[in-house]
Amino acid sequence: ELGPNGALVYCMEYLLQNGLSWLQERLDEYTDDDYLLLDCPGQIELYTHIPVMRQLIVMLRQWGYEADMVGVFCVDATFLTDTSKFISGSLLSLTAMIALELPHVNILTKCDLVSEETVDTMLSVESATQLWDWEQLQDNRETYIDREDGKPSVTRLIKPAHDFSNTNIPTATKNNKWTRLTSAISSLLDDYTMVSFLPLNITEPESMDHVLTIVDHAIQFGEDQDVYTGDGPEQQEQE
Repeated sequence: ELGPNGALVYCMEYLLQNGLSWLQERLDEYTDDDYLLLDCPGQIELYTHIPVMRQLIVMLRQWGYEADMVGVFCVDATFLTDTSKFISGSLLSLTAMIALELPHVNILTKCDLVSEETVDTMLSVESATQLWDWEQLQDNRETYIDREDGKPSVTRLIKPAHDFSNTNIPTATKNNKWTRLTSAISSLLDDYTMVSFLPLNITEPESMDHVLTIVDHAIQFGEDQDVYTGDGPEQQEQE
């Protein structure tokens, strides 16, 4: 009767009301050297409409995890082929950052499904407002398929050489109510200047290592471990 989203909200609220002792017992089974991942539900209602996730983080802080938590927000890289979706994903990321009040890392997942040129071009734009304004100047809003690799691309919509500061949007276009709303959202993102993304390509080990390094740095994971200098038994025998 509740539907999938409503049922999930009910389950999370039930956990807070009746299952915290069970959760704490499960967490106590891990040691300080364990790397624990809590795969949170993707339904954005849990982060925007109700404070259930924030209340859960408060409890984790009380249990001694305050200095060891980081929020990792994942956005599908295919959003890059649609400017409005990318702005929407950025807004959801900002919402989660504010709601959870944790060190935060935004990850652009599935970059192997989108052309590298598209990823580099979109992430090089520093202003959401300029990105949206440039989108409005395009007559052809349809993404096309790269002939070489068959992956979606927006290189005809967003050109790296374009000067985003010189966009001139017609008044008729600006007066559209949906355009004004998106422009307001873009301005909000620019005002906070907090949202940035790390691209993650699972086919490239360097990409995965880079993301893991950033996340580890956010919680200072592994900083108390000994630094390997190469002076092991084999090195000493050679000397």
